[in-house]
Amino acid sequence: MEYNIEANIISWEISTGKICHVKEFSNFIVHLSKAGKPILVEILNASNFKTKLSKIETIKQINEALS
Repeated sequence: MEYNIEANIISWEISTGKICHVKEFSNFIVHLSKAGKPILVEILNASNFKTKLSKIETIKQINEALS
């Protein structure tokens, strides 16, 4: 997980693979494989989400947060 302070974006590489498409959910951008597997998650305006992000421990919780 990386935080770019200048862009105020958190990037979280969940798995490896080729990114085929992207889904946007408000300030979340999820990069997906052809099979729909999450590869990379970006959080825009990350300073607003740092506290919430520290509570997310599993991919299941991310999916629930995005639902």
